[in-house]
Amino acid sequence: MRTMRSKKVEFGGSQGAALAARLELPEGEPRAYALFAHCFTCGKDQVAATRISRALTEFGIAVMRFDFTGLGGSGGDFGNTHFSSNVDDLVFADEYLRAHFEAPTLLIGHSLGGAAVLAARHRIPRIRAVATIAAPFSPDHVLHLLGSDRAEIERQGEAEVSLAGRRFRIQRQFLDDIGAQPQADRIAHLDAALLVFHSPSDELVGVDNARRIFDTARHPKSFVALDGANHLLTNPADTQYAATVLAAWAGRYVLRPTPLGEGANRD
Repeated sequence: MRTMRSKKVEFGGSQGAALAARLELPEGEPRAYALFAHCFTCGKDQVAATRISRALTEFGIAVMRFDFTGLGGSGGDFGNTHFSSNVDDLVFADEYLRAHFEAPTLLIGHSLGGAAVLAARHRIPRIRAVATIAAPFSPDHVLHLLGSDRAEIERQGEAEVSLAGRRFRIQRQFLDDIGAQPQADRIAHLDAALLVFHSPSDELVGVDNARRIFDTARHPKSFVALDGANHLLTNPADTQYAATVLAAWAGRYVLRPTPLGEGANRD
């Protein structure tokens, strides 16, 4: 098994705040770099993001995961953010990796982060492969989480909303922005290999979202059912399986060959 190295890094985000990130590095020279986008109001240290990123290093993939503006260890005000600013943060993360390490060729996104990487692909031209995990077809799928608070946001311009036991200020610009995303067109013209992970029993984002993403995208595309997994992939077996399949799939599109002496056979 490879030995993982983990580095705390920081870069400027789309709204000028410093964004906290962690770069998971494999032992030896990375075979590819990837960016990981976390789920809605989660963070880079959410269990699925952490486990999948670290598991991918076993296959030689370096992964940078970061907190979107206003979340986790990142600066800024979450109340001033929206889906488009998340996409912008991904573009800034790409610029940081290109300047200090190497351009990423793989995007990975969990839940709304999956929708974000599908949107960001068109602004990060070096990306050759995109993987989504439990992602909604349309970003505005998350609006149902607001419940009755949505009406107050529309009426008052903002409201304090409880999400996963935490309070967040959400403004009307968030609603307007997320409802105006041309996501179907982005998916149809992704111009990258696509891997769609989804649990048939996902209790938060139904598997029909995966079907719509898959049907809209052009080949090369693949679908993998995370049978029995919950939306947040809290079972370690599910994250390890996803990482193993993802690494094998990425080998066709983004991974450089393993150097002799690092696991390759000498004939």
